[in-house]
Amino acid sequence: MLFLISKVLVTAFLIVIISEIAKTNERMGGLVAALPITTIMILFWLYYEKTPTEKISNHMSFTFLYVLPTLPMFLTFPYLINKFGFYISVILSIVMTIFFIFIVDFISKKFGYKII
Repeated sequence: MLFLISKVLVTAFLIVIISEIAKTNERMGGLVAALPITTIMILFWLYYEKTPTEKISNHMSFTFLYVLPTLPMFLTFPYLINKFGFYISVILSIVMTIFFIFIVDFISKKFGYKII
């Protein structure tokens, strides 16, 4: 239980640090947010908890497959927020990401992965 609480606190701490960096320097905040810090932490946590290597490998494969449908959001959100404001942009980004998740799922099935 203590390990679980530690994981939550470390993850929350990182999110707060990244958001504070982004407030003062957008470029540095974007860079730090783009780094796979949480993914690397998850890998260490899975390894520490003696998760089988195959599960860790699958985790990385699925992480990659879920990153792909989010990429269009990163390209369009800056335009959307300037045109429609924050909340509409978030809603449109979520809808767009869901659409691309279905596309990636369709394509990934051809390679033996099912993400939905």
